[in-house]
Amino acid sequence: MRWRNVGAAAAAVFAIAAMGATAGAQKPMGGAMRYLALGDSYTIGEKVDSTGRWPVQLANALRAKKLNVGDPEIIARTGWTTDELKAGILAAPPSGRYDLVSLLIGVNNQYRGRDAEQYRAEFKALLAQSIGFAGGGASHVIVLSIPDWGVTPYAEGRDRGKIGAEIDHFNSIARTETLAAGAHWVDVTPASREQHPGWTAPDGLHPTAAQYARWTELALGAATAALKK
Repeated sequence: MRWRNVGAAAAAVFAIAAMGATAGAQKPMGGAMRYLALGDSYTIGEKVDSTGRWPVQLANALRAKKLNVGDPEIIARTGWTTDELKAGILAAPPSGRYDLVSLLIGVNNQYRGRDAEQYRAEFKALLAQSIGFAGGGASHVIVLSIPDWGVTPYAEGRDRGKIGAEIDHFNSIARTETLAAGAHWVDVTPASREQHPGWTAPDGLHPTAAQYARWTELALGAATAALKK
């Protein structure tokens, strides 16, 4: 796929991300439906190759269901918070209408100790923007919950319970706003708390393609419904 940069590197995620991710775009061929994925390191797939990213896996899974979906256009960077995603979108604004939009954002808000109500306001704005990219159709938007990095080896020595509770609180906000807007909510947090062999990258923090495959399974139903609206 062909990727385009969307601006200066943001602050590193969890104090370990040395490289910023990029945003990507590839025009769908043959009248394929368009998919836009918005987020942070989880969406760009820090520590996995391009085929392992969950939005790429999702597009492939949708095509396996005979849905003509183009490769995802990705606007995401490792370390981004809600306000930084907003700035990234502004730096390289998507054009035209998308048949599917996914949004996964907030882990860096939690990590940096950002206020939960600030997250609510900024998340709502991003959700509204996502719906706008889908031509005003909230049913074409899927929102994935924030994974729990507190269960990873990287969190050793930290208060794992506090991390999990804060992520649950941020997710409760995102879920409430997502459902109120009429978009699809996909809860990947319980899966992120399952520590299977091969599910965590060598950095001890980010998911591998195998864990992203599980997220893809969880998102497939909502994405399929969104495209059939």
